[in-house]
Amino acid sequence: MLGEYRIAGRRAAEIAASVEHAVGSGELAPGQLLPPMRELALDLGVNANTVAAAYRTLRERGVIETAGRRGSRVRAKPATTGREYLGVRVPPGVRNVADGNPDPALLPGLAEVFAAAAEQADRHPVLYGDDAVDPELARLARAGLDADGVPDGPVVVTSGSLDAIERVLAVHLKPGDAVAVEDPGWGSLLDLVPALGLRTVPVGVDDEGPLPDDVRKALAGGARALVVTDRAQNPTGAAVTAPRARALRSVLREHPGTLLIEDDHGHRIVDLPLHPLAGVTRHWALVRSTAKAYGPDLRLAVLTGDEVTADRVRGRQRLGPGWVSLLFQRAVARLWAGGAVDARAVARAYGGRRQALIDALAERGVVAHGRSGMNVWVPVPDETGAVARLLHAGWAVAPGARFRMSAPPGIRITVSTFTPDDIEPMAEAVASAIGTAADRRYV
Repeated sequence: MLGEYRIAGRRAAEIAASVEHAVGSGELAPGQLLPPMRELALDLGVNANTVAAAYRTLRERGVIETAGRRGSRVRAKPATTGREYLGVRVPPGVRNVADGNPDPALLPGLAEVFAAAAEQADRHPVLYGDDAVDPELARLARAGLDADGVPDGPVVVTSGSLDAIERVLAVHLKPGDAVAVEDPGWGSLLDLVPALGLRTVPVGVDDEGPLPDDVRKALAGGARALVVTDRAQNPTGAAVTAPRARALRSVLREHPGTLLIEDDHGHRIVDLPLHPLAGVTRHWALVRSTAKAYGPDLRLAVLTGDEVTADRVRGRQRLGPGWVSLLFQRAVARLWAGGAVDARAVARAYGGRRQALIDALAERGVVAHGRSGMNVWVPVPDETGAVARLLHAGWAVAPGARFRMSAPPGIRITVSTFTPDDIEPMAEAVASAIGTAADRRYV
């Protein structure tokens, strides 16, 4: 099965390294089928769980993929440096609908607010020992959180959502702990968790958010943390509904020691209400980023949580960057106070483009998902083939491998810059690329 190459190792890390080395050297070719876990365990004289852990690590690193009873095999294009490299190269003349970026036309101008913030800094320079959070930004953030029913808690400012999530995980968990994450889910998070020495436990997702039974199973199985995207879930567009929130809170009440992290990814770009889960576990955090509504380069997010979590995050932050630039914070506060983004108008724009594509696909017998946000998720029977055929047709889409662990194949289409003239050609290209309709669920 493996030709002349023999996988070696006694520990999971050693076995994974052996496979990864062989892939990098070319001794294991793309598409190469790996031995069944029990067979390899017997050959190496180790427990089957050890091989299972090694294969899980290899999947998380993008080296192999598993297709149920068909076994595990080396990816067609293995990537060991993160899921972002599982994208496609966009040649000249091909429309890029894979990048996940917002529509630049819907982003606010920044020159005026940064000039005002700079003038304030000139009058009163920020010095070591000053408060790490701008009072006006904290006030505005807390008012918005209160309006959305988020429990009271301190406000901390971080350099984006992923920075906030990393800090919360790091101050509560230790290497080897398990974290329940959405599957399909945010590729950067799926990279981050193993990078911290933690284990990912996939939780299925539908249009209303994480599946309660999957969450219950993950927490009962020992997962110490759960990460949930409340709105505009990447890549599926899921948004937690009121009934789903009640069901998830019920599950969390059974496991009050769970660390709950909520990412409100749709803040100020969706018009669906927030249904927070916070308040039923001892430790929790909810984070809101400025990236989608105000621009990816505005690296700022606000985080709230229980007192212990917020204090630990602030403490770790002081030992690293110290604080997020008050210049940035004051600029964002001015953007918020001045209503620089019309959230309803932005939500209507993205919602119209998203729904138009979903409807056009449905007319062609193609099931697609996208309840909120700027992405549409399309389950496909053959992910690699669909991506390649769409690229040939002039559309670069994001392969689902960037976003999934055990979930079935799919592709993500970013509709943020679509015009009405794009909808029919895109839908026709997708339908042609994936063939006739089938039951294509993503859970």
